[in-house]
Formats: sequence, structure tokens, C-alpha cells
Amino acid sequence: MRRAIDAACGRDPLEVALDSHIPHARSVATQVKYLERARHKLPTFAAARCILPPRAFEQASSEGCALCKRIEGDRVLDLTCGLGVDAWALSRRFRRVTTLERDPVLAAVAAENFSRLGVANIEVVNSSAEEFLQREGLHFDWIYADPDRRSADGRKLVRMEDCSPDMVALLPRLREAAPRLCVKNSPLFDVDEAFRIFGPCRVEVLSVGDECKEVVVYADGSEPEIVAEAVGRGRFAVPYGTPSPALPERFEPSRYRWLALPDVALRKARLARLRLAGKADIWSENGFGFAVAPFEDPLVRLLPVERIEPFDPRRLKRELKGRRVEILKRDFPLGQEELMRRLGVRSGDDLRLAFTRIGNDYWVLFINRSINYRLVSG
Repeated sequence: MRRAIDAACGRDPLEVALDSHIPHARSVATQVKYLERARHKLPTFAAARCILPPRAFEQASSEGCALCKRIEGDRVLDLTCGLGVDAWALSRRFRRVTTLERDPVLAAVAAENFSRLGVANIEVVNSSAEEFLQREGLHFDWIYADPDRRSADGRKLVRMEDCSPDMVALLPRLREAAPRLCVKNSPLFDVDEAFRIFGPCRVEVLSVGDECKEVVVYADGSEPEIVAEAVGRGRFAVPYGTPSPALPERFEPSRYRWLALPDVALRKARLARLRLAGKADIWSENGFGFAVAPFEDPLVRLLPVERIEPFDPRRLKRELKGRRVEILKRDFPLGQEELMRRLGVRSGDDLRLAFTRIGNDYWVLFINRSINYRLVSG
């Protein structure tokens, strides 16, 4: 199988699956497909020709996000091995990693992958978290978990109490086994929930390419803090509960020449208004910012504005009908398809429009596409 996969890498997976000369062609094709996808998400695993079960691959952290976990020490317990990406990243920061996987096949796959990766300080234990934590004498510097957020019938779960393992129910035993706890959550997880469940903690929202990837909780006795991090670009941290600046008194569209798009990590962490204070006016944590002059910020994208006017779909349709338009929107009630239908436009890049709400009013912004403008520091 390994020789067949090595020989087939780079070929079309469908072509591989139909090749009668390849033993176990469908399984080989599946690995070829996921190894190609892993080149971007899991480059180290791809280079080592690791085994990549499809469901485990889809649920795994990217290497970039896994390496961002800010924990280290002597021994760590990983409650949720899966494909083993997080355990692999933890092995670079801890002398010894114990990782739990309740599925015996996936546990064997993870152990094989660690061997291919040349990692010798990870112990894979075929056990559920609930069973393992019943053992006496457990002591670790940290406990890490990425709970399964899929129900038995495949539904997505968000509440921590609904995921497996149930971290809320296990919390007393976890605190007996380790003084510090790190939990990865869904991008949909509400940051305030972390403080309700764990008390004083640090919460970090991670994004990659302006896509929110995960919300990580560090319950380690540190002062309450909320952090937005765009991986590879920058981070912004403030004490939890820091008041946001007051909203601007009124919206004066003629003043603004730049549209500011805060990174999704800022918006998810509800830190956009704090980050833009003194640089741009913003009326909603999930909205656009409006700037009089350009500014330098690695967590904010700037677009030059030609004009801003009230949203009038009839007038816009007369002006734009048949045009090819790229649509941006924040805090706007209509979806993209409905907007395009009402305006009589098609998807394309002839024109870029931004739609938003300020107070009770709706606005459209015409973006100057002739200027490709973005200031990034660092």
C-alpha cells in the first residue's frame, strides 16, 4: 500500500481509483486525494506520507493553528488524539505527551503516524477520557482537549456540555489531575461562555486568512484576558471586560475616504472597536470601520471609497443592471444572492460594492478598484 501510494501521488485520484493495476485502488486513491490536500493544511504529515483517514483529517487542526497553542512543560495529557496533529505539536513543547483515542483503529493510525514523523515522546492510549481519568495518581502539568463537536447523527455541536468528552462534567477531576487546562473550541463558541465555565482564564480567537478557525481557552490561573490573533500577521490582547469606546455620535458619509475591514478574529473576540479606536469610526463589532485617512494595521484591511450613499435598490438597479459585481456586506439583512437579484447584477469583478447598516439606515459604498491598497506592518 505504501509503495502504491508513493507511486500514485500527483495523479488524479479518480484515475487512480479506476486503475485495475493498483492493489486496493480505491483506498490508495483516497490517500492520494488527502495527501494532496494535506500539503497546505498538514505539510509535515504530507511529507512523511502519514495515513489520513478522511473524517479525522477534516476534524483535525491545521499545523499552523496547532503550533500556536501557548503551553509547555514536562508532561501533558491530550484527551482527544484523533489524527494526532495537536499531540504532534505538543510534543515539541513537552518532554512527554500522553494522548487518548477511544477508537482502536484511529489509535493505531496515530501511533503509526508518529513513527513515520520520527516522534518518540508521545504515548497513544486506546481509552476514552472518562475511563482514563478514573486512574489513581494522575499528575500532569497541563491537560489539553479538542472535544468532538459532532453528534452521533452528524449534527454540529457548539455548547461545551454537548461535546465529547463533556469538559464541564469532567472539570473537577481534570483540576485534580493538572493545575492548568487548555481547551480548543469551535469558531462558533461564544467567548463569554469560557469565563462562565472556567472562571478567570485567557481566551484566544485564532484566524487564518480572515477565516475564524478556533476559540482556545487557557484556564491556568492567569488574569482574565481576551486575545485576537491572525496567525502569521499579528495579535491583539486586552484584559477581559475592558470597556469599548463610545459609539460615534453620527454617521457623516462625506467625511470618509477609506473602508476598514477588521480581521474576523477581532470581530469574533468583540475587539474591533477597541482596535480601531483613534483610527476609524465603527458602529458595530461585526461591522465595517470608516476612516478619514489611511493607517497602518496588520489586522485591518483598507479599501479606498469612491462614494457612500443611502441604499436605494431601484436607483441602483437602473445604474447597475447587467454589471458584474463583487459584493461585501456586514450587518446587512439581505443575503448576497437576494442582493444580486434585486439589483439585476451578476457575480464578477467589474465593480466592488459594500453594503452595511448604521443605526436604522442602510448604505452602499462604491469601492475604488483602481487602487489596490493595503498597509501591513511587521
